[in-house]
Amino acid sequence: MAQTHFGYQTIDESEKVARVRGVFDSVASRYDVMNDLMSVGLHRAWKAYTIAVAAPREGDRVLDIAGGTGDLARAFARKTGASGIVVHTDINEAMLRQGRDRLLDEGLVLPTALCDAETLPFAAASFDLVSVAFGLRNMTHKDKALAEMNRVLKPGGRLLVLEFSTVAKPLAKAYDWYSFNVLPLIGKIVTGDGDSYRYLAESIRMHPDQQTLKKMMKEAGFGHVDVHNLSAGVVALHVGIKC
Repeated sequence: MAQTHFGYQTIDESEKVARVRGVFDSVASRYDVMNDLMSVGLHRAWKAYTIAVAAPREGDRVLDIAGGTGDLARAFARKTGASGIVVHTDINEAMLRQGRDRLLDEGLVLPTALCDAETLPFAAASFDLVSVAFGLRNMTHKDKALAEMNRVLKPGGRLLVLEFSTVAKPLAKAYDWYSFNVLPLIGKIVTGDGDSYRYLAESIRMHPDQQTLKKMMKEAGFGHVDVHNLSAGVVALHVGIKC
């Protein structure tokens, strides 16, 4: 049986979806609080930058993959207006419920779908924009997921991948110390689950670096890919344009 990574562990591919689901089931109710704490609020700036680069227009059709608690879906919906469509999706039901309820509380009723990015239930050339923020590194077959994102985009459409990446070398030691010592401690205090945040730190190190992910996106059918390093490479925004 084929094997894959779950953080630093090597596991059967068939186990990964359930293992990742367990992580996010555990932290879903405190996910936004943890994002603010572990990024010192920077995740809001990273997402705002993503929306600015995406430049969604009135009437655009947008697919938000691994949309979680709905930060990007909300921002896209405000830009695309009543004539646009923003579809909010996630593979994890607990996260999707958190996001849907939060959006409803703010008066936003968006199409919501529980789905796997590796087999998207949408027709080819359906969307002007596809986004995935902090979700690609958890996918078992990233190449399949990227190919699916390409498939559902219209020609000239854009994919925006916001993800933790490889930090600049002068900061690497300090970043590692924070990731493996402070982050699990904050997770244990806030969510009662330090192990899930240790997995987070490990999964970042196993994720392709900036240039590798750029190459993967090109291999998936994107004719042009730009890379925007944010916060010295702690996060990178990859923007691919479908041929």
